[in-house]
Amino acid sequence: MKILVTGAAGFIGNAVSLHLLERGDDVVGLDNMNDYYDVSLKEARLERLAPYERFRFVKLDVADREGMEALFREEGFERVIHLAAQAGVRYSIENPHAYVDSNLVGFMNILEGCRYNQVQHLVYASSSSVYGANRSMPFSIHDNIDHPLSMYAATKKANELMAHTYSSLYGLPTTGLRFFTVYGPWGRPDMALFLFTKAILEGRPIDVFNYGKHRRDFTYIDDIVEGVVRTCDHVARANPDWTGEQPDPGTSFAPYRVYNIGNSQPVELMRYIEVLEDCLGRKAEKNLLPLQPGDVPDTYADVDDLIRDVNYRPATPVEEGVSRFVDWYRSYAPELFDAK
Repeated sequence: MKILVTGAAGFIGNAVSLHLLERGDDVVGLDNMNDYYDVSLKEARLERLAPYERFRFVKLDVADREGMEALFREEGFERVIHLAAQAGVRYSIENPHAYVDSNLVGFMNILEGCRYNQVQHLVYASSSSVYGANRSMPFSIHDNIDHPLSMYAATKKANELMAHTYSSLYGLPTTGLRFFTVYGPWGRPDMALFLFTKAILEGRPIDVFNYGKHRRDFTYIDDIVEGVVRTCDHVARANPDWTGEQPDPGTSFAPYRVYNIGNSQPVELMRYIEVLEDCLGRKAEKNLLPLQPGDVPDTYADVDDLIRDVNYRPATPVEEGVSRFVDWYRSYAPELFDAK
């Protein structure tokens, strides 16, 4: 198939693109290469895709309406995997306008491109953050999510609503994936594992929010990629049992689906840090801090629907996943290990 992957220089988008290329798909990878974090890491990720003849990179911002219209018109994509977004809960408090431009305007351009160019299936990134103030565990796609706690979460819920509108009005099959704390090699430098590893190796204290009592459904990148690709292949369909009298938030009378994609094995943050300390052979100096605005204390994914529909099976425990990350980080920043 010919597939558009947005955010192809990003953590998840790059790994998904590589998987698709290895199985023989044609991939057009789009990214605006912004400087939210180190652009050299994004460039290094793209170098992993460069050897594949079936890959073409397009530097373009999804918020560029005319550019996106031209891209869809010229390329004739069969499927779209939309992973480009302005990420980060805390940064959304500092710079909310960036989230409107990328996550709302950009998503609108994706929907319009799919609508007018016969795209067979749109898979897009949502987030576990949409559960907001919901405290019912594990988080279920069939639960109400009307109380987001950050602008980032609000834009992701808005994406789900926008997708449903297009599925309903135009019959566009859409599937949203609510990612739960993805980690692993080639990850984002602003995420905990990357920040903790660098700080520990440099002998600096790490900031541990909520006094380390967070529980997170840490999900290894390979498990995420497998779920994304399986979902892309499984085109969203209408739920024949859906009723407006008792509306199910996770399905619809339209070809619309939302799934959780997580490990379904939440781990306390302090345990996660212990695993990292073991892998590095060095103890962390911890700066214990209260819960940050916009953060939630726990995440825990109910993934039964994704298991049932696409045979999703997360298989990587944090001990194995963190060890793989540290092995990769040795090659990414060898000078930090040499200085130990």
